[in-house]
Amino acid sequence: MFGEYQGVAVIALMGLATYATRAGGFWLIQRMRPSRFLEVWLGQIPGAVFAALCAPLVLNSGPAGWIAGLLTLAVARLSGNFLAAMATGVAAIALLRLM
Repeated sequence: MFGEYQGVAVIALMGLATYATRAGGFWLIQRMRPSRFLEVWLGQIPGAVFAALCAPLVLNSGPAGWIAGLLTLAVARLSGNFLAAMATGVAAIALLRLM
Protein backbone atom coordinates (compact mmCIF):
# COMPACT_ATOMS: atom_id res chain seq x y z
CA MET A 1 0.00 0.00 0.00
CA PHE A 2 2.82 2.41 0.81
CA GLY A 3 4.28 1.79 -2.65
CA GLU A 4 1.33 3.53 -4.29
CA TYR A 5 1.88 6.71 -2.31
CA GLN A 6 5.65 6.61 -2.02
CA GLY A 7 6.21 9.38 -4.57
CA VAL A 8 3.68 11.67 -2.91
CA ALA A 9 5.19 10.96 0.51
CA VAL A 10 8.72 11.74 -0.71
CA ILE A 11 7.57 15.01 -2.31
CA ALA A 12 5.69 16.02 0.84
CA LEU A 13 8.67 15.23 3.08
CA MET A 14 11.05 17.15 0.84
CA GLY A 15 8.63 20.08 0.90
CA LEU A 16 8.63 19.98 4.69
CA ALA A 17 12.43 19.82 4.74
CA THR A 18 12.65 22.82 2.41
CA TYR A 19 10.15 24.78 4.49
CA ALA A 20 11.97 23.90 7.72
CA THR A 21 15.27 25.11 6.27
CA ARG A 22 13.81 28.44 5.14
CA ALA A 23 11.69 29.01 8.24
CA GLY A 24 14.65 28.10 10.42
CA GLY A 25 16.76 30.71 8.68
CA PHE A 26 14.12 33.40 9.26
CA TRP A 27 13.73 32.32 12.87
CA LEU A 28 17.48 32.39 13.45
CA ILE A 29 18.12 35.77 11.81
CA GLN A 30 15.35 37.38 13.88
CA ARG A 31 17.14 36.39 17.06
CA MET A 32 20.55 37.78 16.18
CA ARG A 33 21.87 41.19 15.20
CA PRO A 34 24.03 40.89 12.06
CA SER A 35 27.31 42.78 12.00
CA ARG A 36 27.78 45.75 9.68
CA PHE A 37 30.04 43.61 7.48
CA LEU A 38 27.34 40.95 7.12
CA GLU A 39 24.68 43.55 6.27
CA VAL A 40 26.87 45.08 3.55
CA TRP A 41 27.83 41.65 2.21
CA LEU A 42 24.22 40.46 2.04
CA GLY A 43 23.27 43.71 0.32
CA GLN A 44 25.73 42.96 -2.50
CA ILE A 45 24.53 39.44 -3.26
CA PRO A 46 21.65 40.29 -5.66
CA GLY A 47 23.91 42.35 -7.93
CA ALA A 48 26.63 39.73 -7.89
CA VAL A 49 24.21 36.93 -8.77
CA PHE A 50 22.68 39.02 -11.57
CA ALA A 51 26.13 39.78 -12.99
CA ALA A 52 27.17 36.13 -12.75
CA LEU A 53 24.08 35.08 -14.70
CA CYS A 54 24.26 37.81 -17.35
CA ALA A 55 28.01 38.08 -18.03
CA PRO A 56 28.44 34.70 -19.77
CA LEU A 57 25.37 35.32 -21.93
CA VAL A 58 26.61 38.74 -23.02
CA LEU A 59 30.17 37.59 -23.63
CA ASN A 60 29.08 34.60 -25.72
CA SER A 61 26.55 36.48 -27.85
CA GLY A 62 29.00 38.11 -30.24
CA PRO A 63 29.34 41.76 -31.26
CA ALA A 64 25.60 42.46 -31.13
CA GLY A 65 25.46 41.23 -27.56
CA TRP A 66 28.56 43.17 -26.59
CA ILE A 67 27.14 46.43 -27.94
CA ALA A 68 23.75 45.80 -26.34
CA GLY A 69 25.47 44.98 -23.05
CA LEU A 70 27.49 48.19 -23.13
CA LEU A 71 24.38 50.24 -23.95
CA THR A 72 22.51 48.57 -21.12
CA LEU A 73 25.34 49.25 -18.70
CA ALA A 74 25.54 52.90 -19.80
CA VAL A 75 21.80 53.46 -19.35
CA ALA A 76 21.86 51.73 -15.96
CA ARG A 77 24.76 53.89 -14.77
CA LEU A 78 23.44 57.18 -16.14
CA SER A 79 19.77 56.83 -15.23
CA GLY A 80 19.85 54.46 -12.27
CA ASN A 81 16.62 53.01 -13.64
CA PHE A 82 16.71 49.22 -13.91
CA LEU A 83 13.60 49.04 -16.11
CA ALA A 84 14.99 51.59 -18.58
CA ALA A 85 18.28 49.69 -18.73
CA MET A 86 16.55 46.38 -19.41
CA ALA A 87 14.31 47.91 -22.07
CA THR A 88 17.36 49.45 -23.73
CA GLY A 89 19.18 46.13 -23.72
CA VAL A 90 16.26 44.20 -25.17
CA ALA A 91 15.64 46.81 -27.87
CA ALA A 92 19.35 47.05 -28.71
CA ILE A 93 19.87 43.31 -29.10
CA ALA A 94 16.70 42.97 -31.16
CA LEU A 95 17.69 45.78 -33.53
CA LEU A 96 21.31 44.69 -33.79
CA ARG A 97 20.34 41.12 -34.61
CA LEU A 98 18.06 42.35 -37.39
CA MET A 99 20.92 44.25 -39.01
